[in-house]
Amino acid sequence: MQPLVPALQHYAWGSSTALPALLGRGADGRPVAEAWFGAHPSAPSQLEDGRTLVQLVEDDPVGVLGADVVARLGRQLPYLLKIIAPASPLSLQVHPTAEQAALGYVREERAGTPLDAPQRTYRDANHKPEMVFALETFEAVSGFRAPRRALEVLSGLETPLIAKTVERLTHGSSAQGMRSAFEYVLLGARDRESDVSAVVDQIDRRLRSGQSPSEHSDRVALRLAEAFPGDRGVLASLLLNPVTLYPGEVMFVPAGCPHAYLSGLGVEIMASSDNVVRAGLTPKHIDARALLDIVDVRPAPPMRVAAERINGHVQVYFAPVEDFELAVLEPDHATIPVRGAGPRIVLALDGALELRAGEDELPVRPGSAVFLADGEDVWVSGSGRLIRASVP
Repeated sequence: MQPLVPALQHYAWGSSTALPALLGRGADGRPVAEAWFGAHPSAPSQLEDGRTLVQLVEDDPVGVLGADVVARLGRQLPYLLKIIAPASPLSLQVHPTAEQAALGYVREERAGTPLDAPQRTYRDANHKPEMVFALETFEAVSGFRAPRRALEVLSGLETPLIAKTVERLTHGSSAQGMRSAFEYVLLGARDRESDVSAVVDQIDRRLRSGQSPSEHSDRVALRLAEAFPGDRGVLASLLLNPVTLYPGEVMFVPAGCPHAYLSGLGVEIMASSDNVVRAGLTPKHIDARALLDIVDVRPAPPMRVAAERINGHVQVYFAPVEDFELAVLEPDHATIPVRGAGPRIVLALDGALELRAGEDELPVRPGSAVFLADGEDVWVSGSGRLIRASVP
């Protein structure tokens, strides 16, 4: 059992209080957007002996990860576990497939773009499907609406930019129309930048008058416009599904799915990658053309994941990828095994819990995490909830 010290990310959109409170640390006024528990080279977790989790894995990949995981997924920890605390909206973004990531990474390496350069898009060669488990009410937009519903949301908004978007939505197949409309919203008619604020004013008026075809979408657009005035991502959000996750609910975001997290507190698990292609709603590097090259424009509702209850103490959220799965363990004063194949990270959410491996006992307070190597026989007891990240 290896206690982990998370790598904290102080992105501007983070809450200054939520993560410090969960981690049991004093707030210092800085935003704390994410806590990373994993072995991604850009921000690995620290071990008590001064090494990083990257070094632990590199010293004995088969012993730490297990022969099966190494054979299937390589000699690196295949997932990254995070706690995420957005207080303001994140960027409108898409994550690449493994093939797209590999090509993009090689292209930027050959161009000589440093890994830490602000204009760098592909920071590794891996895909980044992800799943978020809500700890508090969590707001987002994710995936494209059906064109018919998108047309309803756009109805009554009268600017040339919106008129052309509506025209494009109605031509071709659903996917073709949506791609054309999304591209126009992001890149078309560059002389119509003032349309964004005009549409926001119209949205505000119809919401106040009770004439909104989607109060949820309109409120999201107004929130985005307040954070990023004039940004075309505000209009793009009207083409996407608004999502509210309540505590304990889970959403999966596949490669190619356009999305933006808006607010809340949650646990994220993803393939071990930091590849984010952005099209707006951020001061960071934007490459809308690159995003359009990899986005999946097929209309689809948000991918909510239902738990499979294994027994009275364990429920598992299975993702349609090989890199990770997420489980919630609730001992309820019993002693239960921390099962799971290969390497596991366990993260205490609340209560008073204790891990035991042989004669070793380790109390875990809320917000603390422990790495378990392949084959470690570990049990948890006490009262509270424990997240278990593992490999299917």
